[in-house]
Amino acid sequence: LLFFWLCLVNGAVVVNTWPWPQATTAAWDALKNGETVVDAVEKGCTQCEIDQCDGTVGFGGSPDENGETTLDALIIDGRTRNAGSVGGLRRVKNAIGVARHVLDHTTHTLIVGDQATEFALQMGFKEESLSTAVSQKIWETWKKNNCQPNYWNNVVPNNTQSCGPYKPQPLADSTEDPHFWVGRESHDTIGMVVMDHNGDLAVGTSTNGASHKIPGRVGDGPIIGAGAYVDNDVGGCSETGDGDVMMRFLPCYQTVESMRLGMSPTQATEDAVRRIAKFFPKFKGSLIAVNKKGEVGAASNGWTFQYSYQDDSLSSPKIVTVPPINK
Repeated sequence: LLFFWLCLVNGAVVVNTWPWPQATTAAWDALKNGETVVDAVEKGCTQCEIDQCDGTVGFGGSPDENGETTLDALIIDGRTRNAGSVGGLRRVKNAIGVARHVLDHTTHTLIVGDQATEFALQMGFKEESLSTAVSQKIWETWKKNNCQPNYWNNVVPNNTQSCGPYKPQPLADSTEDPHFWVGRESHDTIGMVVMDHNGDLAVGTSTNGASHKIPGRVGDGPIIGAGAYVDNDVGGCSETGDGDVMMRFLPCYQTVESMRLGMSPTQATEDAVRRIAKFFPKFKGSLIAVNKKGEVGAASNGWTFQYSYQDDSLSSPKIVTVPPINK
């Protein structure tokens, strides 16, 4: 039986952002049980939603300016290029599950906000608060600190000294980006790439977004080409970090296309990161990628990054540390 299993998963790979091996194991076990790559991505991301990985995935984390937690998620099937995603999902915990239902049960790609919640309820998901005592404490502390830090810019009253409501003021003659206070604890994503023994690929993301975000903000997580991308003939990619900056460059699309042109996963992710850093050298973000050969690579800017992966040569997930290219 052991020999049969080793033959069955030859070439299979699961890799996800950050040192969250429980997500890696959940996805790997799905492959071991003969489930599809899409099933594996869903189960891996769901595990982090349940575990509230670092408080940046799932319920009870990253409250917005009103103290509410909302969720974004994306899942893409490399075999068919079908995708499902949700943005600003309210009052439903299993964001990646809802995204999977968008993929399986609609011809749409992205559903957002209250309408995403309505869709989820139609599909049988439970409506419940995403807030916890922890997330409410985070929000209350932020309010007492004059709403610092925040994501406003060029407004009155001065957003660096007080809470809103704000009104616009004439644009400042400045090229400085306001997002660079963001750290790992402020917003993170589980991004996952899975390849099975047939060489079929799927990718996915799940996140509760940026802490203290302006209500309605949707980041890179549910955006195809930004949060994740996959081509079954080439490979897959996912990312984590400052989504407001990273989504402007579609770095996962760029990574996959660079692998198509012959770059290794490491070369492709580093190239995509450098394209962003050319304009925003202080941004914090990381990419992971897997090519059709099962090779894994990653690159990071602004912080030391870690990812978790498993293949058929390992008995348990391995954590890999990636120093920033701008160290």
